[in-house]
Amino acid sequence: MSSGSAALEAVDRIVDRGGDADEVLLEVVRALQARGGYGWAGIFFVEEGELVLGPQAGEPDEQRRRVVPVLWQGTRVAELAVDGGDDGDEELLSRVAVLVSPHCLVGWDVDGEPWQS
Repeated sequence: MSSGSAALEAVDRIVDRGGDADEVLLEVVRALQARGGYGWAGIFFVEEGELVLGPQAGEPDEQRRRVVPVLWQGTRVAELAVDGGDDGDEELLSRVAVLVSPHCLVGWDVDGEPWQS
């Protein structure tokens, strides 16, 4: 099994298991770092138009950083970032971004209404 397949399988299990958004996202970045071949993985949340670093795992190497937007209903709510890995894994990163998008809605005011996914 390739590192990308192993990482995606781990992320699928984590997201399917559910739980607190903070814990899910932390487990996801840990899985990407440990199983995906990345030296570092993190999620930046969009808060008031600025990117704020949330959960992260590993040792950063910003010169090797790649970023994928995390969209919720067409709106960028976060960015998934990884340092290192293979150049051909954009499909993996895009899939992970879709899987984690419902968990990246921190700071969004829903006026007490549940999110519709």
